[in-house]
Amino acid sequence: MPRPSGMLLTHGAGSDRTHESLLDIEKKMAPLPVERMNFPYVEQGRKFPPDRAPKLINSIIETSKQMTEKYGLNPEHLLLGGRSMGGRMCSMAVAEGLPSIGLILISYPLHPPKEPEKLRIEHFDKIEVPCLFISGEKDPFGSRSEFEKHLKKIRGPVTTKWFGGAGHGLTGLEESISDEIKSWVASF
Repeated sequence: MPRPSGMLLTHGAGSDRTHESLLDIEKKMAPLPVERMNFPYVEQGRKFPPDRAPKLINSIIETSKQMTEKYGLNPEHLLLGGRSMGGRMCSMAVAEGLPSIGLILISYPLHPPKEPEKLRIEHFDKIEVPCLFISGEKDPFGSRSEFEKHLKKIRGPVTTKWFGGAGHGLTGLEESISDEIKSWVASF
């Protein structure tokens, strides 16, 4: 299996490309090329609401293309992912056909808090690449048992890492998250 040749990271709905965990991942993965992108609504100076999914996905597709051209990378060897909404949009882009060697999904929002019936998994059965899910055991966007049930729909190999006592923000775990990602990437 080929090794990842670059990584494109996306932010969560209420953040931007300067989120501490994204900066830490970029630093930890050196010398691997890592790009941290802002979604269009952030570039326009807005916080909420985020753009609709098609616009977010299109921005990932465009940034992925720009990154592969900038570094001369094979698009099929690029890792995609990010935090919460950003990771979800990357997974949807890959399910729609965007080339990628794997997905890194930090605090994936399986469903809105207190609304477990509103699952965000309709595209899981179209994902065929390796996936790394990193979540806190107290994340209101999805419990460990919910993830165990629904991740079976993904066709590619799935690795999960759970942090006990942590919520959606995984606050203070930036270095541990980066270590998990570096270890997972090294397993390719």
